[in-house]
Amino acid sequence: MKKIPELLAPAGTLDAFKTAILYGADAIYAGLPGFSMRARAKITIEEVKQGIELAHNARKKVYLAFNLFAHDRDFVNMPRVSKVINYLNPDALIISDPGVLTWVRENHPDMPIHISTQANICSALSVKFWQNAGAKLCVLAREVSHEEFKSIRKQCPDIGLEIFIHGAMCMSYSGRCLLSNFITGRPANRGACAQLCRWKYDVFLRECESGMEMPIEEDEHGAYIMNSKDLCLMPRLREVIEAGPDSLKIEGRNRSEYYVGSVVHAYRSAIDKYKENPDGFDPEPFMKELERLETRGYTTAFFDGNLGPEAHNYETTRSTSEYQAAGVVTGINDKNLTLELRNEIKMGDKITFLLPGTIDSVSVTLSKIINAKNGEELPKMSAGQHNSLLIPREWFGKGRQDKFMPYVLAYKHK
Repeated sequence: MKKIPELLAPAGTLDAFKTAILYGADAIYAGLPGFSMRARAKITIEEVKQGIELAHNARKKVYLAFNLFAHDRDFVNMPRVSKVINYLNPDALIISDPGVLTWVRENHPDMPIHISTQANICSALSVKFWQNAGAKLCVLAREVSHEEFKSIRKQCPDIGLEIFIHGAMCMSYSGRCLLSNFITGRPANRGACAQLCRWKYDVFLRECESGMEMPIEEDEHGAYIMNSKDLCLMPRLREVIEAGPDSLKIEGRNRSEYYVGSVVHAYRSAIDKYKENPDGFDPEPFMKELERLETRGYTTAFFDGNLGPEAHNYETTRSTSEYQAAGVVTGINDKNLTLELRNEIKMGDKITFLLPGTIDSVSVTLSKIINAKNGEELPKMSAGQHNSLLIPREWFGKGRQDKFMPYVLAYKHK
């Protein structure tokens, strides 16, 4: 059996750190505003520090994204950045800029360096270039096919290789899109992308001399012309693992703790099941879990080569899922669970909890909505302002109550 790669999860918030650890990520990547692709991440330096300490206590690794393309003005701030790096003590830095790599090697010579997907690594020669520059691992571009990966792995046996297995796809080559910069002034390369590829477009032909515009007729598939479905390699996970990657990466720098925990839960369970019986591995049970997430539909993207039209959703950017996040367990005692809401809950809703360490789940139908603040019974309760409800443990009967703990996730049918 091939070696089992690490499962790498994103954390744009401290809660995402906690759920990624709880649901079985081997490593977590995070970043800081202004110095990475995570400019919009809702996490502070102190929260990153706390997340790294939690991860290290759980024997997990944390990689700090530092993958901006730096201008000279950015290097003026590097002494401050150096202090932050020393304070946070990550297990590696994720870099895309050769100048930043040079700076790191000069100022933090013992820090492992991972090369970001933003470096567009698509060949064995590119991997060897970065390896000679001091990199310990290369994140390959999403555009690399499975056959190309196997060739790169064979030619580059002594360096870490990482691939994306799940998450949003960018319509531009490895995320190097300038639409957001040009139209909204929000730089995609620093995590502030306005996602103009998800917008609905009408196409016009303009006659320059008269200034007259005439609409070009579209068929029923012509409105969301740049809207890619989301990457999902769960159906091909056995092939992925057996090709020998060192790390399997989940995209989601701005995703909720519900998304991060749910995806990690599915892939952790699947990888563990593969370890038990590689030849008999069936991805279908784990796909069912991923289909409960809000998604634009799934594609294996470039896994088999060039994209076809089935990789895009031309009709809508709305989620195809019939489920949504219900809430997160924030407290537990002998009598009750406390569930902090993420969406409105009504009396009669069926809530399902994702249990860490098992693909099994536990469900309960809410015969009452009990306000956690005052015990008042309500017909429904909205999310927001840390609104929480109590769920008596006796409602679960003799289920897997031993698996309930803070940061356990729950979902419901829409």
